[in-house]
Amino acid sequence: MREVSSYWELAIESSVMTSEGLTNFLWELGALGVVEEEIAEAPPRLRAFFPGAAEPAALCARVNGYAAGLSALGLGAPVEAAIAPLIDGGWADAWREHFRPREVGRRLVIAPSWDVPTSSGRLVVTIEPGRAFGTGHHGSTAGCLEALEELLAHGVPDRVVDLGTGSGILAIAAARLGVPAIVAVDDDPDAAACAVANAARNGVADRVRVVVGDASAVGIEPAPLVVANILSAAHLKLATRYRQLVTPGGGLVLGGILDGESTDLTAALGAVGFTREGARSIEGWATLVFVRNGAAASAPLHDRV
Repeated sequence: MREVSSYWELAIESSVMTSEGLTNFLWELGALGVVEEEIAEAPPRLRAFFPGAAEPAALCARVNGYAAGLSALGLGAPVEAAIAPLIDGGWADAWREHFRPREVGRRLVIAPSWDVPTSSGRLVVTIEPGRAFGTGHHGSTAGCLEALEELLAHGVPDRVVDLGTGSGILAIAAARLGVPAIVAVDDDPDAAACAVANAARNGVADRVRVVVGDASAVGIEPAPLVVANILSAAHLKLATRYRQLVTPGGGLVLGGILDGESTDLTAALGAVGFTREGARSIEGWATLVFVRNGAAASAPLHDRV
């Protein structure tokens, strides 16, 4: 009979091209926590922690199959997962060890709920990620936070829409930066619950309304600023939807884009009436800022940045 471990630790090498996809897949398999680890003179890797009742051989097979699929698409070299028992529940300590307060932009600091700075001089966004993406430590999230902060420093809109909110980090940051009303959308009920809890944790539950639904169809009003930190394939599918959700002259901040995908995505957004106004790259992930063409009720975005 197989000995039942308290927890299992699965490790697999990752890269800029594979990290986010593998991370999401590990959550879908039931991971209790996922750590993105970079050690000097060693390839980056992901460490995922599963309950002891999980079947280790089956987990490895599923992850190896997914990794092989990524490799077949040209996203990284072939890699294989390894799994080992953790008797003492050390996954929680490992997760906390790698999620520490991080300063982002000029005004924000992103902190876990167990390590909140008491006097940083910055606006604190406290995040308990649970099973949702978004801690501010990934390049795509950090880029979106920086772009959001920069835009809001030049004028605060009355509403912001956050599509694919995950942990709620962008919606909460918008509220902490002064936006009075944010609609945060996610099609994953677990992520939505995480966002609700995090909004309450940050004292902005009265300004962040979380909606469970598909971004392509959910019934929400257009806003002067829309943010979406999701993958490029989803951005391409939502291009016409973005035009519906961003008011004329309003802004659109898109993250989750590999640097090499920026040109095609810019062209796709241009075809539906957006002009790219800015871009930044962090750790191979691009954040793009667009303006919807047309007259605005207030000063257009390019006059505010």
